[in-house]
Amino acid sequence: MRRYVLTGTPGAGKTSILRCLDELGYGVVEEAATAVIARTQELGEDQPWTRASFIDEIVALQRQRQLEATSPVQVFDRSPVCTHALATYLGWPVSPALAAELERITSEGVYERQVLFVRNLGFCEPTAARRISFQESLAFEKIHEQSYRAFGYELIDIPAGDLSHRVATVSSTIAHALPQAPAE
Repeated sequence: MRRYVLTGTPGAGKTSILRCLDELGYGVVEEAATAVIARTQELGEDQPWTRASFIDEIVALQRQRQLEATSPVQVFDRSPVCTHALATYLGWPVSPALAAELERITSEGVYERQVLFVRNLGFCEPTAARRISFQESLAFEKIHEQSYRAFGYELIDIPAGDLSHRVATVSSTIAHALPQAPAE
């Protein structure tokens, strides 16, 4: 199985790219943090990122989704390395659950070493789950870069541009990395 991570600035268009990749037949796995936030907001908790268990809930959902994914080529909207960046951004310590998951994905080589880093579009629109200014999103982008590099990943830039070009860039990068059938 080949597992690619799609990451980058909040509001950069990762979800739109992921939806297009799904239409192209790639196995896709949606972002866990957004799901955790949506679930808890539906239960009446407005800011779940302020409680200590938030990071561990994301880690647990990321692990569950990764283990349940079965497509031969998978694209993940974020990974536990992103959760490390989120903990850093929020000023939370790396929890034992996050540390264990980072160790697992590293020792097992769960994700491809090339990470598809989606660059910002020059703005960041707030949502119920994304309450971050554009300036804050740029700081968060830098933390993501630092986290991925610290864990030994290579960042493949997906520059700002129209959606179809970005999808083609991601698809082409993944296709070039796949093993080719031997010539007959």
